[in-house]
Amino acid sequence: MKIEVKELTHQYPSGDIALSGINTVFEGIEPIAIIGQNGAGKTTFVKHLNGLLRPTCGEILIDGESIKNHTTAFWSRKIGYVFQNPDNQLFLESVKKEFEFGPKQQGVSKEEINERLKVVADLVGLTEKLSIHPFDLNATEKKFCTIGSILMMNPEMIILDEPTCGQDLEGNRRLTRIITALKENNQLCITITHDMKFVVKNFEQIIVMSKGRILKKATKEVIFSSPEILQASSVSPPPITRVGQALALERSVFSQQDFHQEFENKKQATRIYR
Repeated sequence: MKIEVKELTHQYPSGDIALSGINTVFEGIEPIAIIGQNGAGKTTFVKHLNGLLRPTCGEILIDGESIKNHTTAFWSRKIGYVFQNPDNQLFLESVKKEFEFGPKQQGVSKEEINERLKVVADLVGLTEKLSIHPFDLNATEKKFCTIGSILMMNPEMIILDEPTCGQDLEGNRRLTRIITALKENNQLCITITHDMKFVVKNFEQIIVMSKGRILKKATKEVIFSSPEILQASSVSPPPITRVGQALALERSVFSQQDFHQEFENKKQATRIYR
């Protein structure tokens, strides 16, 4: 699937401009993180990708067809969106019914739904909670319930809006497994997050937004080595990356292993030049 965003502008009824002439393309299956401070326009932007919001100006083409040609329900077959607040998405009496609802609306066979249910429930860690009312789940489980309900529809692209909010270490590990599974299943995952440690662990490609515009779309190495981009977006690199930069290591580091290797390289280079 290919999504082309051309001169996308969105103006709220109040007159405030939320997005200002965005141009970009999404295709392939490499996971993408969208970062930037609150108010940058991240959520407003991604809600245009499946028709939850419609452009004030500009256009969005999905495989060459204007998003204006169909309803959000139609595009949800291709692009699934997981809301930041699970309570805005959950509405049925059990986790199982939440999982089954989407594919039933799509006309998926009962046999296929049952097969998907086994895989998805295990992936999101809710196999033992299928009979539970979603509002009896804890906050972390609710988030994974909403993710599971979208995974059940098997869209070509899935958008996760702040999935790490309220997550513990195990929750973040489960999110990593989900993002990996999506790529292995040839599905594109776009994730909005403020957690830079999570970003560098799970995403090679990053979009940086500020004040309704895309400042840069590039690899994590390029993004976190661009002080002007980080300053303009008020984004701070992960702690270990900042330490490496303070020590003037040759390349940006994103893990302890990378740090130790680059630090040793710097020490060896220093000895040689002496």
